[in-house]
Amino acid sequence: MGFFSGLDSEGYDRQYTDRELVRRMATYFAPYRKQLIIVVTLLLVLAGAGAATPVIVGRGVDALGDLSNPAALWLICVVVFVVGVLVWAANWERRRLVVRIIGDIILALRTQSFGAAAGHDLSFYDEYASGKIVSRITSDTQDFGQTVVLITDLFSQFIQALLLGAILISIEWRLSLLLFAFMPLLFGVSVGFRRLARLVTRTGMRAMANVNSTIKETVSGIAVAKNFRQETSVFGDFDQANQLSYRVNVRRGLVLSMVFPLLNALGGAGTAVLVYAGGLSVVQGIVTAGAWFLFLQSLDRFFFPVLNLSAFWTQVQQGLSAAERVFALIDAEPQVVQIAQNVPPPLRGEIHFEDVWFRYSDKEAVLCDFNLHVQPGETVALVGHTGAGKSSLARLIARFYEFQKGRILIDGRDIRTFDLPRYRSQLGIVSQSPFLFSGTVAENICYACSRAASHDELLALGRQIGDGDWLETLPQGLDTQVGERGGRLSMGQRQLVALMRVLVQNPAIFILDEATASVDPFTEWQIQQALNLILKNSTSILIAHRLSTVKAADRIIVLEYGKIIEEGNHAGLLAQGGHYATLYNTYFRHQSLAYVEQSRAMAQISEG
Repeated sequence: MGFFSGLDSEGYDRQYTDRELVRRMATYFAPYRKQLIIVVTLLLVLAGAGAATPVIVGRGVDALGDLSNPAALWLICVVVFVVGVLVWAANWERRRLVVRIIGDIILALRTQSFGAAAGHDLSFYDEYASGKIVSRITSDTQDFGQTVVLITDLFSQFIQALLLGAILISIEWRLSLLLFAFMPLLFGVSVGFRRLARLVTRTGMRAMANVNSTIKETVSGIAVAKNFRQETSVFGDFDQANQLSYRVNVRRGLVLSMVFPLLNALGGAGTAVLVYAGGLSVVQGIVTAGAWFLFLQSLDRFFFPVLNLSAFWTQVQQGLSAAERVFALIDAEPQVVQIAQNVPPPLRGEIHFEDVWFRYSDKEAVLCDFNLHVQPGETVALVGHTGAGKSSLARLIARFYEFQKGRILIDGRDIRTFDLPRYRSQLGIVSQSPFLFSGTVAENICYACSRAASHDELLALGRQIGDGDWLETLPQGLDTQVGERGGRLSMGQRQLVALMRVLVQNPAIFILDEATASVDPFTEWQIQQALNLILKNSTSILIAHRLSTVKAADRIIVLEYGKIIEEGNHAGLLAQGGHYATLYNTYFRHQSLAYVEQSRAMAQISEG
């Protein structure tokens, strides 16, 4: 197994040049032009003050020899103190503005990246781990912000290096030429690290995203892990991801930390040469001691920003890598594409599949030349073995996935011409495992309400289901906290809340993927009542797992390998003795009252 095994790029990742990244990043700074002008002005003040300090001290050293008044020394101290205060004030204001600008940009970047993630199709989340997506929205945007702060510091040091370079030339141009001849070596070494720094930084971010993904998956499935006593196993998975991240990021740290010591050593060698050459110039009377001191002071201040510029170039790659990962998420192409964005009228609910072909990614086709016509207000139950295509039909109606050929018409209009959010606002969908958000029962029921329903309205609606007896089972009624993912409620209660969430919307098209979990007969009766309230006002597509639901359907569609092999009502299909009759005897028959009574009678006979 390779060192970077498991850290491959995501399918939607793309490579951006540094120029493309900088141009893209600049668009986020455009709204802050005035603040940036102030920041640049303060940076110039800081650079000027930093460059002026050694000049003031050096000129003062030369002047002290000709002055009998010691007040000149105090004057120099006062000037240096004032310059120091000015530097402190300018630096404080500069950092305050930069932190505010970066905070706003990170907010905008996270908002845009989360909006892109939320807008991606379900197929996107089928293929890519959500924990890694979270890492891009949180960790990578933060790394981007920190690097921008670093860039502002480097800009200040760049200006300071230019000013000090000009001062060095004015002091002693021969030594300055020797110094500048040494600069290409420093920058050449730093540029040599650039590509390696981008590689190890990108890999380190992938490793951290892998850790985040492992943590999210483990925490989400902790109940299953405990049920099967797999705490040690899930810890092992995390430890493996964590150890890999550790090794990758240690290597990353070694690469990045090598740059500055190497450049510092080169800078030290260059300084030694210049000290020796300058000392000879003083001995020979070419320059004064004060000028030499000024040159050395300026040289030290000159080397610091130059070394930072050289060393931090590799660290800037961290921000560019972070920006690259965030922009890749934002720029990922959606699979579901609408050919128009027309506002759908109030839907009647007529659904028509015309020669539809559909497959998940490059897998075998799920639907081939599929045709189905559902009349407005009709209730259709889909039955068949796992993989027959039942859930795929529901997902295509909801536009969670893109079909490859054919057409799906809603009320005679191509489904791809609708504005998606407004179209889905007329759908009611209940998945097989109803998901509830942390909060109260009332908040979950009104999750997608166009207006806030009153407490009394919700109570009146809830009492239409079994005279409201299910509400009595909730400790605080509608104000009961459901817990994370609805964990404080039973499966039956979660199903009732999910059905209430749809009932309150009064959708034109209702899609139900029934839960397979068993509930007690009384709760099943309540669930059926809730279903009946929805079914009477909508076109309904039911992926049925309960006999009561199948019997209530106007038409039963029997699917096998993406094709309709039988259709009709319950009694008619049973009489045919075909595939549905086999499914009934296998899955549904034991739910019937007659079967229960027959089993009870046989048990009594065997006991007698």
